[in-house]
Amino acid sequence: MKKYDVIVIGSGCGMNIVEEALSFGAEVALVDRGPLGGTCPNNGCIPSKMLIFAADRLMEIEEARKVGIKTRVQSIDFDFIMQRMRKMVTETREEMRHGIAHAKHLGYYEGEGHFVDAYTLEVNGEKIKGGKIFVASGSRPLVPPVKGMESVDYLNNESLLDLRERPESLIIIGGGYIAVEYGHFFAAMGTRVTMLEMMDRLVLSEEPEIAEALKRELSKRMDVFTGIQVDEAKKDGADSVIIATERKTGAKKEFRAQKVLMAVGRRSNADLIKAEKAGLELDKRGYIKTNELLETNIKHIYAVGDANGTQMFTHVANRESVLAVHNAMHGSRLKMDYSATPHAIYSHPQVASVGMTEEAASKEHKVLVGRAKYSEVASGEIWMDDTGFAKVIVDAGARHRILGFHVIGPHAPVVIQEVINAMASGGNIDEIHSGMHIHPALPELIVRTLGSIG
Repeated sequence: MKKYDVIVIGSGCGMNIVEEALSFGAEVALVDRGPLGGTCPNNGCIPSKMLIFAADRLMEIEEARKVGIKTRVQSIDFDFIMQRMRKMVTETREEMRHGIAHAKHLGYYEGEGHFVDAYTLEVNGEKIKGGKIFVASGSRPLVPPVKGMESVDYLNNESLLDLRERPESLIIIGGGYIAVEYGHFFAAMGTRVTMLEMMDRLVLSEEPEIAEALKRELSKRMDVFTGIQVDEAKKDGADSVIIATERKTGAKKEFRAQKVLMAVGRRSNADLIKAEKAGLELDKRGYIKTNELLETNIKHIYAVGDANGTQMFTHVANRESVLAVHNAMHGSRLKMDYSATPHAIYSHPQVASVGMTEEAASKEHKVLVGRAKYSEVASGEIWMDDTGFAKVIVDAGARHRILGFHVIGPHAPVVIQEVINAMASGGNIDEIHSGMHIHPALPELIVRTLGSIG
């Protein structure tokens, strides 16, 4: 049996661990079920944003009429847009494969590995043992049990990337990040989109007023239904039919489209790696439990990224992986801090958030709240944006320390960055006020929002 100093399961954020362990002089094994590179470059962040880039350009053309520019889109080459995305995905994957093939002291096991015991894995019938093991096994699309769903040949966020032709109509089941981003994309492409969300609002983890604003804007381009439970799916000729129930009234509704996209979330891959054979403790959702050091309940086994299910974003996974391998290889006790974890939604309009919502913050602190519209700053007026806004939640008892900041509107993920930086170093609003802000520029929205606290 081959023995390694370090075994890494998963080639997404796991590659950060591989590189650091190799630089430390360790003998490393990389076990990966594929595709190489993990979710982000293959069927997550990068391909989806490449598609959304095209959708955003179409929206700019559509909205140009607000400033007196009248034009029209003659045609959309859907196949070209999809091929461009797939080409970049393939090239990135091949670059990784080339790098792995030339790495010294690295054993690459391409296949679905699983635990035999705490420190032994089996891959393609071969057993390997590791002194330290890092689980970066990711997650996969969640498919809830819905009667007849298998009959409609539904898409998920992975399989839709293989589309060659634009669907004329699409039902999206779900109202989270994936749902609203692909809703934006397909609507921009000219597809008739219907979105069905079980809860009473979209993007449930966002501020309610941001979720409501997003629904209002998306509803201008597609049919959005919240508070609706999908009961059954069936095929009717070339169409897929979804039968659902309004949760408040009990009324039955029927929706019909050429394609169905299942976008209700992600599920753990802990079952695929047989985490129970290693004795790893799982939470109620099936993700591997870790402490602030990213340690599991088994000594020398760590879980990072989607494997622990704490904050399922690539930037979080990368930070966790760097911290975990540093602790393991250098004997440090660095703790992962999630309090200033940011995220963004690349819908139209865009959304970006960091820290707590008002509801969550109010349970632990006495809070003050500030709000400002894009139209209240010069750049917002220039952009003729009358829908976007920002909201800040601060600790009333700690010199106005920022607890959360939320933006919906153009370039929200860029606008919010200085708040993220301030929160990472304590979150005092004076850190933002101490610097000059270019006029006119969208970051003035942050200053205006902080100035409205009361």
